[in-house]
Amino acid sequence: MRIIPAIDIIEGKCVRLTKGDYSTQKTYNENPLEVAKAFEAHGIAYLHLVDLDGAKAKHIVNQKVLENLASKTQLKIDFGGGLKSDEDLHIAFECGAQQITGGSIAVKEPQVFNQWLKDYGSDKIILGADVKNEWIATDGWTKTSSLSLFDFLEDYQKQGVKYTICTDISKDGMLMGPAFDLYQKILGQTDLKLIASGGVSSIEDLPRLAALGCEGSILGKAIYENRISLKALEHFIINSN
Repeated sequence: MRIIPAIDIIEGKCVRLTKGDYSTQKTYNENPLEVAKAFEAHGIAYLHLVDLDGAKAKHIVNQKVLENLASKTQLKIDFGGGLKSDEDLHIAFECGAQQITGGSIAVKEPQVFNQWLKDYGSDKIILGADVKNEWIATDGWTKTSSLSLFDFLEDYQKQGVKYTICTDISKDGMLMGPAFDLYQKILGQTDLKLIASGGVSSIEDLPRLAALGCEGSILGKAIYENRISLKALEHFIINSN
C-alpha cells in the first residue's frame, strides 16, 4: 500500500482544515518545500497536494507551489483543488503533476471529466469521491449532492476510471480512525484502486487499510500533530516492501 502524505495549500502555506471547514484553518509550515523534503528524506515517494485556494476560486491558484515541489523533489505528486477547465489541467501537468484529482467537476460536468480520461488516460486522472453518509459532496465539501457514492463509482468505473480517492468527510481531520467499513464496502462492490483518505490517527490504522486491499492511504493531520512520526512511516514502508 502506498503511503501518500497530504500538503494542503492556502496562500502558499502548508495548512490543515477540519472536515473541510476553512474557518478551522491551522498553519503548520510557511514553506511547503521544507515539508515535502522531510517526507522524501524518510523514504516517502508520493504526495497528495491540494490547492485549497483553487477549490474556493474554482480554478488553479497555487501552481507555483506545485512547480516548486515537483522540480525540487523526486516525489510523484497528485494534484487537486479547483481543477475545472482544460487549461487548469494543462497547467497542472506542465507544472509537474503526475496525476490530478477531479471531484466536483466529475459530479457537475461529467462530459468534461470523461474527456480528460480519454485525453490523458486513466493512470493520470483520479476520481475524487468525497462523501457524507454515502452521498457525494462537492464545492470543497460545502454542498451534498443527491448522488449515491456507489452509483457514482460504478458509473465512472464503466467510463474507464481506475483510481479513486474516497474521503469520508465526517472523519477528515478528526484523528478518530478511517472509515474502514465504507472502504470494505467499496472494495467489495467495485474493482477500483482505492486510496483511503481521512481519519488516519495512528500507525496501527495503516496495516488495517492495507489488509482491506486499499491501494494507498493519504495521511495529513496525524503527521502534523505528531501522532505518526516520519520514522514510523519509514519503517512501515520498508516492512511493506
